[in-house]
Amino acid sequence: MRALMPDIQLFRDRPHAGQELAEALLHLADRQPLVLALPRGGVPVAYEVARRLSAPLDLVLVRKIGAPGNEELALGAVIDGAEPKWVINQELFNQIAPPPGWFDEEMRRQLAELERRRQRYCGQRPAPVITDRCVIVIDDGVATGATVRAALKGLRQSKPEHIVLAVPVGPRDVIEMLRSEVDELVCLAMPEPFIGVGCHYADFTQTTDEQVIDLLARAQGA
Repeated sequence: MRALMPDIQLFRDRPHAGQELAEALLHLADRQPLVLALPRGGVPVAYEVARRLSAPLDLVLVRKIGAPGNEELALGAVIDGAEPKWVINQELFNQIAPPPGWFDEEMRRQLAELERRRQRYCGQRPAPVITDRCVIVIDDGVATGATVRAALKGLRQSKPEHIVLAVPVGPRDVIEMLRSEVDELVCLAMPEPFIGVGCHYADFTQTTDEQVIDLLARAQGA
């Protein structure tokens, strides 16, 4: 199979990518899946999948927990839900050795930010229950995989019956790494060499908060 050059545009825009992804996920329609999008860019993609599969659409919100004095160094992450979960990079946590109580305080702070964002996007609608559900996690693409990996680890703690990661495009090595985090993985394209997610969209305009709110409302039939 001929390797794709990094400037080849595979998708017109995020809705087009979602329509293509939906076709690859039709076999899950009978499992009454819950579609969870990583905002903001994952929402237009996930909306098309949820519409095609007649599935509910919601969000999976993730906040990184950065090290004291170096917020870019992730010691863990918090993932929202009916029962919020968190993950820790234990090896890095032991190396950094933050002050007693710091992690719990930072986790509470990030949980408050997750709740603020959920209210912004979803109003008073509570986070969905994950337990015993078939869950499809969707983004507009994967680059390093750090955020989606944290989301998957957190969701796994809620004991879904079947967890699927579905993305239009990503680098082969990262996609293969993520396979161990899910029961099923669907990635439409793994170009080599991989430059960036946006290279494979003709229109990769940033998704706005207003678009997220509108698509979630439309998915709810509002």
